Amino acid sequence: MRVIGLAVVLSIGVVLATLAAEAQHPGKVPRIGYLVLPPLADPPSAERAAFVDGLKELGYVVGQSIIIEYRSAAWNRELLPELAAELVELKVDVIVAIPGAVKAARDATKTIPIIVPSLSDPVENGLVASLARPGGNLTGSGGRTADLSGKRLELLKEAFPKLSRVAVLWNPENQGAMYEWKGTQSAARLLGVTLESLEVRDPNDMPKAFAAITHRRINALMTFLSPLTTAYRPIIVEFALKQHLPTMFEVKADIEAGGLISYARSLSEQFRRAAIYVDISKHAGRVNDESILVDEIAA
Repeated sequence: MRVIGLAVVLSIGVVLATLAAEAQHPGKVPRIGYLVLPPLADPPSAERAAFVDGLKELGYVVGQSIIIEYRSAAWNRELLPELAAELVELKVDVIVAIPGAVKAARDATKTIPIIVPSLSDPVENGLVASLARPGGNLTGSGGRTADLSGKRLELLKEAFPKLSRVAVLWNPENQGAMYEWKGTQSAARLLGVTLESLEVRDPNDMPKAFAAITHRRINALMTFLSPLTTAYRPIIVEFALKQHLPTMFEVKADIEAGGLISYARSLSEQFRRAAIYVDISKHAGRVNDESILVDEIAA
């Protein structure tokens, strides 16, 4: 399966060139700020491990030739602006902002490059002005999630023709989620499927969502990708298996954890690719002041 994605390279060339010169100064070790909403798992999630592996593939040794300053809000969104400001105060070279923490990073600095793995629907979410002339200091790779959400429901219905009622586990506050929901609703009307919207904004909502699924006549479960559904991946899969519910996820890691079907880009690959964006010396001189839109094919 191949999915068309987007990589938006924004106008940060001058900044990157300056940072590259600093990084080449003797004794100067580049520092990455890594800002996340959920707690940092140990061992690391597949996505975070892919990012670190990407740095290693580029020749970096974490803790020696590059330093990662991790900051986690542990689900407390109110802490994100303070944590982002702390990274700015530390004068990190770049900030890797995981979806859920992007706005806090963007509000904290207009000069430090911000890398977003899985940059979904950037225009619709107000993160950039346009794909042709995005402006600002935010960059990353990703695609339009809304274009794939309807296809996921279609594939689920194709696998289970008698499907009539599907629970959708999602966070309306997550980047791109509302567009995914609208795309899924459109597909549901065409397929004659009733959707049960189960909104999960924080960990306290998970038990309520599971209880709702148990007491309603649900035939299958879909999730929209978010920091919360990623962190609760094993619990969601275990619950669905116990309830004998077919599941539709977005990324390969969900299937590796025991889910039934996934259809989307490779999230781990996008995190691995994020390492390229923070490879300061590699990009110096390649990115100019003009905003560039690059179409990519993601397996």
